This record gives sequence, C-alpha cells and structure tokens, in this order.
Amino acid sequence: MAEESAGERSEAPTEKKLRDAAEKGDVLQSKELGAAMVMIVGAGWIALGGPLLIGALTELLRGSLSFGRGAIDDFEPGLTLLRMLGRVIVPLGTLFGATVLATVATPALLGAFGFRWGAIAFKPERVDPLAGIKRIFGAQGLIELLKAIAKVTVMGVIGWWLLSSRIARITTMGRGDIATSITELGHTFAFAVIVMAMGLVLIAGVDVPAQMIRRTAKLRMSKQDVKDEHKQSEGSPELKGAIRRRQMEASRRSARSAVAEASVVLTNPTHFAIALRYRPGEDAAPIVVARGRGATADAIRALADEYKVPMLSYPQLARAIYFTTRAGQLIREDLYIAVATILAFVFNIDRAMAEGRTQPVVEVPGEIRFDENGRPSA
Repeated sequence: MAEESAGERSEAPTEKKLRDAAEKGDVLQSKELGAAMVMIVGAGWIALGGPLLIGALTELLRGSLSFGRGAIDDFEPGLTLLRMLGRVIVPLGTLFGATVLATVATPALLGAFGFRWGAIAFKPERVDPLAGIKRIFGAQGLIELLKAIAKVTVMGVIGWWLLSSRIARITTMGRGDIATSITELGHTFAFAVIVMAMGLVLIAGVDVPAQMIRRTAKLRMSKQDVKDEHKQSEGSPELKGAIRRRQMEASRRSARSAVAEASVVLTNPTHFAIALRYRPGEDAAPIVVARGRGATADAIRALADEYKVPMLSYPQLARAIYFTTRAGQLIREDLYIAVATILAFVFNIDRAMAEGRTQPVVEVPGEIRFDENGRPSA
C-alpha cells in the first residue's frame, strides 16, 4: 500500500518540472486559440483595410487597361509592373504583418512565448508507428476527434445561419450597379468572417482550460518524484555529509598550527569556537588565533582535543568575540576582564580542579551580546 501511495501521481508539478518540460518543447498550446486570433485579426483587417485594398485593386485594374502614347514611347514593363504592384503591397503587407503578430501573440497569451531547441530536437517516438497508432486511437485522439466535430458543427451552424439570413440579398445583388454590389458583398464577407471568428473564440474558450488541465495531469508527480527532485536540487544527505567532511578537513589544515599554540578554546558550545592565545610578557592582550562556526568550529574543537587545549563553554562570550574580532586581532578592551578571569582559571586549572572549583562566571557587556545570527540580543 505504501509503494502504491509513493508511486501514485498525486502531486502537482513543481516549478522545476514545468520549466524542464517547457525546455523540451512541452508547453501549453491551443490550435483553436491560434486560429481564432488569426481570424479576428483578419476580420479586423477586412473591416479597416478592405476598402484600401479594393481601391488599390481598382487603380491597378484601371491602370492596366488604359495607356497613352507615352506608354508606347517610354515602354518600361519592369518599372510599370513594379509601380502597379506597389499599390497593393501596402494593404497586403499590413495583412501579412498583422497575421504574423497574431500568430506570435497566441503563445505569449498562454505563457509559452520563446524559441526552444528541444521542440525541434529529434525524438524517436515521433517516428514510432506504434506510438502514432496509440496517439490516433488513444484518449488524445478521441479528444481531437471531438474537437474537430465541434468545430465543424459550430462553423456549419454559423454558415447555415449566415446563408439563410442573407440569401435574399445575395441573389438580388446583380440587379444593382456593380460598385454597390461589390460594397455589399464586401460587408457580407466581413460580417461572415467576424461571426466565424467569434465561433472559434467560443471553441477556444473551452479548449484552453481543457489543455491546461490535460497538461497539468500529464506532468503530475508522485511523492517519490518530488523527493528525488528535492534531493537533486538541494543535495542528498550523503552528499551534504561528504561536503561537510571535506570542509572540516580543510578547516583542520588551516587551523592546526593556530590551535596548537592556543591557551584556551571558548565554545558556544556547538555552533561557534574561539581559540585564544595569551603569553605573558609577549602578548599585550589575548589574541584570537582561530575562530569559526559550523564545520570550522568542529575542526577547532577536534584540534583542541588533540593538542590538549582546555575547552570551556561560554556561549555569550564566544559569540561576542566571534562577531567583533577577526583572527590575528586582539580582543576588545571591554572583554579584557572576562577573558582575564578565564585565563587565570585555565593557568591554574590543576589546582582549581583539585580544590573542586568550577569555571568562573563572567559578564559580557550588553551592547556586544549577540544571538547565533549576529543580531543584538541585549
């Protein structure tokens, strides 16, 4: 039962899972939304730029069918053709640019904008006949079939409604003048494109949420997948332990000579370690010869034990020295009395132990009291 629970894909995909899938080309996409966007842009262009194209085509036709003596005397077919085509390049170029913009805007709306090499990389499953048959006759193939039937149905109903409502006007267009008929036909065509675009928008409004649900379900993860990903991102406990051991070894090598000459080591007792040296007649005041936290503190304590350097637990004093003094520096003057009291105890530790005395209590000034994160704790 536990194995089934671990293997069940009950967890939502993580950000890393979604990012990795997108890099491989698996992004949210909807063909219906793309078609709807192109149709809407096309309908807008027909409504706004259609008259400009009709005017350009009219001028092109008029210029092609009329010519004077100058056209014969200065016959330049290439220049004439370029000038005539230039009249329609602007409206057609506008349509092309708007269509490209709509095509690019569709993935941007879905949060899938950008080029990904993984999308065009070779994938063996794409040329696998069995995988292709499974896609056609599987659940995804059934969904695509239902979507195609829905599109045909919706567009067919819209087409039938348009024809039935305007058939009388269409059949009588030939009785009027050609300019009026062309204008009427253009308005009818623009209206039909707009209505059909709205139909595609309706289909896309259903398809986009369905694609989001399908993609999320496909990328769902089991609890074990989430744990494995976390281990890969943060590092396994074994790897962290190995890194910590290497850090301790490096810290031990750098602190060995310093701790060997230390007079006392003050601890937190676990997070911090401060090695102090004081040689009467040689040092003006106690000197910090080594300091550290974490792995470095562990190394200092291990070396102190190896060299038989006395270790005493003074959490507040150890933190105060750690956050106010660097290795190789004298301790602060306001800590002289506290450290001197400890050193006096250490230098006479044999007699103190024989007399049953415990380590002395010392006071740390309130302005240099810190917590483990270096924040004032006075």
